[in-house]
Amino acid sequence: MDIRPILSTLMRHKTAASLIVAEIALTCAIICNALFMISDRLDQIREVSGLAENELVRVQITSIGSDADQSARTRTDLASLRALPGVKDATILNQVPFVNSSWNSGVRLNREQQQSTLSATTYMAEDQFIETLGLKLVAGRDFTPDEFVEFENFDLPGVSPLIPSAIITRSMAEKLFPGEDAVGKTFYSWSEQPTRVIGVVEHLVRPSQMGGPTAREYSMVFPLRPHYNLGGNYVIRTDPERRAEVLEAAKATLQANGADRIILEENTKTFEQLRHEYYQAPRAMAWLLGIVCVALLLITALGIIGLASFWVQQRTKQIGVRRALGATRGQILRYFQTENFLLASIGIALGMLLAFAINQLLMGKYEMARLPLLYLPAGAVLLWGLGQLAVFAPARRAASIPPAVATRSV
Repeated sequence: MDIRPILSTLMRHKTAASLIVAEIALTCAIICNALFMISDRLDQIREVSGLAENELVRVQITSIGSDADQSARTRTDLASLRALPGVKDATILNQVPFVNSSWNSGVRLNREQQQSTLSATTYMAEDQFIETLGLKLVAGRDFTPDEFVEFENFDLPGVSPLIPSAIITRSMAEKLFPGEDAVGKTFYSWSEQPTRVIGVVEHLVRPSQMGGPTAREYSMVFPLRPHYNLGGNYVIRTDPERRAEVLEAAKATLQANGADRIILEENTKTFEQLRHEYYQAPRAMAWLLGIVCVALLLITALGIIGLASFWVQQRTKQIGVRRALGATRGQILRYFQTENFLLASIGIALGMLLAFAINQLLMGKYEMARLPLLYLPAGAVLLWGLGQLAVFAPARRAASIPPAVATRSV
């Protein structure tokens, strides 16, 4: 089809054409970034934690008294919890995933290094840490009983802290020692003495939303036995169908072991509940952005329909003349579809540039990742398709005008 008549017509209607181009450009820019942000939120929601989430419950306690031997009392708690019917394993953590606070430390590869290679979260491990959480060890080994140190002994004043061994995640291992076997390598964190990697787990998500998708798994486990005053997070593993029963039994057991301690009911729940609540904000943001996308597309479609209908009305005589000269209905239909495609293409080209500009602004203001190029053709195809669907009904009405009626209507 010769597009010169189309361009000539558009030049005579510059204002209307410019408005629809601007609308498509703005929609394209917003849609591309919104789709990227939705994808990012969905990736967060679907992230792999490495935990046996459907088998885990958390009971958090806090003490209102002073206990001279917190470690011994913690051992009593754990023994009581592990003896409960239906309990597979139990441990205590200084922190748990799916909360908004975490223990984070810089990690260096040598003592003289000034800038940390990465920031990792630190889990303190008690007996049965890996078994309770359901972690998958992909290299090396678990801690041996003689490697565990009481946190009080590690934190004594005047004592040079030493953490001889650690288990880290695969993501952290690949960042610290790319292309190498991390087992046997050393790093520095919490101490001026080297810490040797003895094992690597496939996944272990850090508690808080820090860093990008890879950094979310920069986690390390130290053989430091925490006590209940370091977070008070008792984690129990049981069969999925027995979680509610075990949760109530665990609360009763911990309360019976000390009247000076309080069960924090708002934080005592299954890990599936913790995860659902933790990702509530990203889930809500994804829905909101989805609604914005649908609304923008609807407004753009209505704009295209309105403009096309207006032009059909304004060009009744022109359409009638063309029909009288032998133009078929299909040719009239393709005329309006081609016209819309040209307007959409100009708008999409401008929208892609605007999408990058908006992304750069978001990167600077909110530390958002760079917009992948994949989203630009996806947005273009979406708007091209939308434009063709929106213009189809007005174009079909134009194609159905008989030559005689068109000429008499002037």
